[in-house]
Amino acid sequence: MRWHGQQLGVDDSAALPGMERMDGLVRSVTTPEFAGMTFHEVLAKTALNRVPGASAMPFDWTVNPYRGCSHSCAYCFARKTHEYLDLDSGADFDSQIVVKVNVAEVLRGELRRGSWTREPVMLGTNTDPYQRAEGRYRLMPGIIGALTENRTPFSILTKGTLLRRDLPLLADAAEQVRVTLAMSIAVFDDALQKSLEPGTPSAEARLDTVRAATAAGFRVTVFLMPILPHLTDSIAALDHALGRIRAAGAARVVYGALHLRPGAKEWFLHWLEREHPELVSSYRGLYPGVSVQAPQAYRRWLGKRVQPLLRMHRLDGWDEDDHPRGRPQPGLAAREATAPRLGPVRSTGSAASARPSVVPASEPTLF
Repeated sequence: MRWHGQQLGVDDSAALPGMERMDGLVRSVTTPEFAGMTFHEVLAKTALNRVPGASAMPFDWTVNPYRGCSHSCAYCFARKTHEYLDLDSGADFDSQIVVKVNVAEVLRGELRRGSWTREPVMLGTNTDPYQRAEGRYRLMPGIIGALTENRTPFSILTKGTLLRRDLPLLADAAEQVRVTLAMSIAVFDDALQKSLEPGTPSAEARLDTVRAATAAGFRVTVFLMPILPHLTDSIAALDHALGRIRAAGAARVVYGALHLRPGAKEWFLHWLEREHPELVSSYRGLYPGVSVQAPQAYRRWLGKRVQPLLRMHRLDGWDEDDHPRGRPQPGLAAREATAPRLGPVRSTGSAASARPSVVPASEPTLF
């Protein structure tokens, strides 16, 4: 049975995880501006999510204002999570969007607790906080405000150009806490991008957002991932992508091969059979059975191909201060104001910043 919402004050075994008993109204909304999409508005009980196995990650906490994502990326690893809502991981994930309308208020309350130690918080590790729904619901300004007011450093990873709307707010926040930004751009061929990620802004629009964030004083990381075997892994394609990223002013690039978890794997292979049937047998060989990652031999081959290009385009740098586990320091704003760079210096964080060089990352949405 598909999920249709919960009744007020009634225990429901089909409810969203952690929200079996609702204390407020849940409604489903459709509007002409978002044809084909349904927004399921819910009142969340919690906003901060502890990351399982956090010791292996460069962060422990996330906030996800939405579930499901209208970017509709065929490879998105989060697709499987929609099945917990009794929705499918294919078309439902793209069109049935759960909106936590009270997330900023709940987050503010959680951050004010005496037990909160201002650990870094990540946004964009599951579904995109700047997907199209954010244009309607405007949840991010409240989230940014709550984190800033409570002196909690945070990072944002997005494919959404709506980030530009909040750059003034983020610049103000960065005067008080460490704020790190990253833009995900996997495909630079317009036709392939529209087929594989039909709900995302174009690569050029995302590069324009990198330019805007850089002009606002942020050192932006670009996630060139996933890199797709036989589709985006040629030297010509990688060199073209990195050249455009460098021209947009990005500070560095994190890259990684396609990662296919259950749910995403079936949906991606369905896309591949429709769009590139000639590659199906090759992909089944690279990702046999329940395999999630490309073979180690392919990842090593990819590294030998990408890393010289990163050095050539000067996108392989990192800074210890960029690590997301770093803590805001007294006088941070004053120190940044006197730094010998144009505009205020903001840090960017990534999983790669814990290592001595940029290396392939294993998860396309974690930093």
